[in-house]
Amino acid sequence: MKNNKRQWFRTPAATWTLFIAAIALLLFAGIGGTRAALNKLSDKYVAEVSMQDIGITLMENGSEVAKRDYDYAKKDDSWIVSSSGKLLADMLKDGEQPEIGKAYDETLAVKNSGHINEYVRVTIRRYWLDKDGNKMNDLEPEQIGLMLDHKNLDEETTLGDWVKDTAATTTERSVFYYTKLLGPGETTSNLTDKFFIRGDLLNKYTTNVEKEGDTITKITTAYDYDGVQFCLEVTADAVQDHNAQAAILSAWGRNVTVSGSGLSLQ
Repeated sequence: MKNNKRQWFRTPAATWTLFIAAIALLLFAGIGGTRAALNKLSDKYVAEVSMQDIGITLMENGSEVAKRDYDYAKKDDSWIVSSSGKLLADMLKDGEQPEIGKAYDETLAVKNSGHINEYVRVTIRRYWLDKDGNKMNDLEPEQIGLMLDHKNLDEETTLGDWVKDTAATTTERSVFYYTKLLGPGETTSNLTDKFFIRGDLLNKYTTNVEKEGDTITKITTAYDYDGVQFCLEVTADAVQDHNAQAAILSAWGRNVTVSGSGLSLQ
């Protein structure tokens, strides 16, 4: 059983891909599941906002995990794009064995690495892949858990300065808005601080009993998670604060109320 768990946690699902695109007022930086490729960048921008001013960085446990900023030094429409390539890479200490049901440090936040004020949104996607890379329906996304201050993100609508968009949230996708205006160089409060795989996953198994006549000759147990991969995708995107209410509706399709230096969902 212990060997099965060790192999499962070290599957390619723990490697991540940087996906970045800039469309209109939207700056989109994210981490994807199992491929290593940089996606095409759009050339479409709105004239109201300068490309040279906006930037966003996804932070994990205090370190950069994905970033897209304008390269101020070159001044030639170049962008600084970076990624560490992995989330949860430091989840286990040397010699530590993974445990289903145990909570591991996973602090996620967003930094404004540009030169203008921004409003920030984070989208989290969770799902399971079988050994052939196909999405599974037998294991629930909620088995892949995230917490903040001992509160499960699946069970909360407000987490500190973050509010969940319940209209856009499904079992696989959770969408959170940062309710404060984020100034240059500032970092949001934490959205998460722990990652875990729910302990009741251990109860998902099938037992096969072989008999010869009335005599049991063999009993085998197959766990539902044997050979599967978990995928956790985290996407952070931001819009500039100029005409923010209209910009958010245009970029994210969401009606919000912007008042002073904060926003609320309508």
